[in-house]
Amino acid sequence: MDKENKKIDTEKVNKKKIFRELKGIVVSNKMQKTVVVKVNVNRAHKLYKRRYNVSKNYKAHDENEEYREGDHVLIRQIRPLSKDKRWAVIRKTK
Repeated sequence: MDKENKKIDTEKVNKKKIFRELKGIVVSNKMQKTVVVKVNVNRAHKLYKRRYNVSKNYKAHDENEEYREGDHVLIRQIRPLSKDKRWAVIRKTK
């Protein structure tokens, strides 16, 4: 099989399905074809209504290894690629 046939095309999206998209900052690119993206979410406490920040790290697929630490990126949910990888980097946002 060709390597080109196995590549994941993140731009071709089934129009009927709704995919989650998140914005975050790349905090690590030390793995092969994988980056770690930190996503910050501002939430409100249910009882006291006070706002607070919650952050979570997502492992995202980076086919061409073009994103570096500190880049602001958009990630989209995709089919599972490994135990932890269920997101793909779509593009830079800044």
